[in-house]
Amino acid sequence: MKDIVIQLLAAFFGGLGVALLFGMRSRHLLPAAIAGVLSWAVYLGMDAVTDVEFLSCLVAAAVAVIYAEFMARWRKTPATLFVIPGMVPLVPGSSLYNTMSYAVRGEMEAARAYGTKTLLCALAIAAGISFVTALRELQTKKQ
Repeated sequence: MKDIVIQLLAAFFGGLGVALLFGMRSRHLLPAAIAGVLSWAVYLGMDAVTDVEFLSCLVAAAVAVIYAEFMARWRKTPATLFVIPGMVPLVPGSSLYNTMSYAVRGEMEAARAYGTKTLLCALAIAAGISFVTALRELQTKKQ
């Protein structure tokens, strides 16, 4: 349990850091940081239910975009302000590092395994964003 709390705090500060880096207005900082926590909490929840990391990343990204769209409408700002901090915890940085590390050491089988994991997670994030955005666009065109 302590490990999960630390991970969620790291996701909060990761989202907050990105929001600060982009010079976001102070009234949007807390919701942007919450986007990071939400996406990582969903990822951890999905990861506990399924061993398919692609699905965990996909659902977490989709939930983060739904949250961002809601916050954008509520605060009358672009959804991007909340999407980007929400995606930061999902970025597969450690598996990308391991891919490069194994490739440099010449351990190509391990590099391929981590590379596949990295690409699948990146693809899942993109698919989650695209899916929710497409549904929103369809809904907007119907009205």
